[in-house]
Amino acid sequence: MVIRRVLAPRIDFGALRRELKLPEQFPPAAQREADEAASAPLPPAADRTDVEFVTLDPVGSRDLDQAMHLGRRPGGYRVRYAIADVATHVRPGGALEEETWRRGQTVYLPDGNVPLHPHTLSEGAASLLPGQDRAAVLWTIDLDADGGIVAVELERARVRSRAQLDYRGVQADAEAGRLPEPIALLPEIGALLTARGLRRGAMNLPLPEQDVEPDGDGWRLVLRGPVPMEDHNAQISLLTGMAAADIMLAGRVGLLRTMPPPKPEAVQRLRTAAAPLGVDWPAGMSVGELLAGLDASEPRAAAFIDQAAELMRGAGYTAFDGELPEQPGHGGVGAAYAHVTAPLRRLADRYVTEVCLALHAGREVPDWARTALPKLPEVMAVTDRTAGAATRGAIELAEAVLLAHRVGETFDAAVLDVDAPPSGEAKPGREPGGTVALDEPPVRARCVGELPLGERVRVRLVTADPAQRKVAFERA
Repeated sequence: MVIRRVLAPRIDFGALRRELKLPEQFPPAAQREADEAASAPLPPAADRTDVEFVTLDPVGSRDLDQAMHLGRRPGGYRVRYAIADVATHVRPGGALEEETWRRGQTVYLPDGNVPLHPHTLSEGAASLLPGQDRAAVLWTIDLDADGGIVAVELERARVRSRAQLDYRGVQADAEAGRLPEPIALLPEIGALLTARGLRRGAMNLPLPEQDVEPDGDGWRLVLRGPVPMEDHNAQISLLTGMAAADIMLAGRVGLLRTMPPPKPEAVQRLRTAAAPLGVDWPAGMSVGELLAGLDASEPRAAAFIDQAAELMRGAGYTAFDGELPEQPGHGGVGAAYAHVTAPLRRLADRYVTEVCLALHAGREVPDWARTALPKLPEVMAVTDRTAGAATRGAIELAEAVLLAHRVGETFDAAVLDVDAPPSGEAKPGREPGGTVALDEPPVRARCVGELPLGERVRVRLVTADPAQRKVAFERA
């Protein structure tokens, strides 16, 4: 699903950058280290340039963390997943490492990103751009016929991507039956991995995402649901993250991405909400299986999915060394899982990769990586909040600019959520209301009034203030 609307030609995201105190440039010493690393020859590593890797990312991406090649093996499949070897470019204890700890992760804004690493690395020498020899950490994961892991190999390697593919293009190729050979098996393997995930209790919220994109001299607000090939691609990343978690748990040292499983009472509340929304929830069907079959373009289904988001709270990072964590799993994945596939964009992945490389080879984990583990959860939590605030702030600003000249107009909308305080009584001074999603333009905002959950209503725009990045409606 894609809905677009061109916005006003001028939107200044500078105030948002200043509000979030996003850095404008790298310190000279850090930039100098990055430039020197970018011009240095690649370190010795296994030569895997004969493998025809390809990358698969959104259109226009330059910070390419992953490249893949999928093939068959006797009794199953072989997944080769090359991850940018950022640690070969960042010196422990140097000015660049220090700056990456300050940034934590790449922050994306419509008018340009605030990268974790200087562009000479993140969009240059460390990025798995096509036709270039690059340093990578290569995961080779053998699967059986049902998608279960039977063997994992891990090595530093030199790789060369043959093509930079994008989701829209490969989806069209898949529908036409002409996927390139390196990813021809992606729909088959992705479907197997998805099915395995649902059986172990994995959950995914199939809601479309809002985004703000350049459009000539202006901007467009986009509501986009993932295409199937994007979901299949995500399964390869999840597979690698689970393999990394298994290595670290066996070695009793590492950093996991964790989330508690849904509480039984929360699942029961969601089950209670299903019938009034017309959602058929058969006995014995898991939450993940139910969500996977819903159509988010249907208002009642969208409202149910929004309610299901309450089950996926509390995600974070858990470091351990010696004693295994009490709760090592990730409720959304349905298994132990680690972030390891995006080191150009996420600080933690660089250190997790080094831990996995050492454990797999039977070596001691480098001190610089081991001592970093207990400090990473807080850094990642803080920068997660910053990145989330940047995404939300950009969308809220775009919505306010788009609607600023339409105050007083009415729109068709779907009710996604309604206020429901535990006491059953509205908070003093707060009008009843909830969250609505406009049919067009694709805006999601607060609306006051008595709202029927999962139904379509007419709403009137009462506020659209770009200065405060605020949009509000009332039921018409």
